[in-house]
Amino acid sequence: MWKRSHEMQSAEAKKEEFQKYLEKSGVVDALTKVLVGLYEAPERPANAIDFVKEYLGVPVGVDLEELKNTIAAQREEIESLKKQLAEAKGV
Repeated sequence: MWKRSHEMQSAEAKKEEFQKYLEKSGVVDALTKVLVGLYEAPERPANAIDFVKEYLGVPVGVDLEELKNTIAAQREEIESLKKQLAEAKGV
């Protein structure tokens, strides 16, 4: 009996700790704002998940892998151009 009571207290303590973590890190506020925004939307969006993503600033309908590849290629080009500039300046 004591063991079960102790386990329940431990689970409750973990739950409270996690709730404090979510509050402290701003997750609760962000989710509240998203849900209020969804509630106050003049028309319900066809895809609520996309609404939440857009509200939180996540690109929707964008190929992230393609963007990552583009960034990597541009970084390489920048480094190459920096070397060319340094060589042209005689550095």
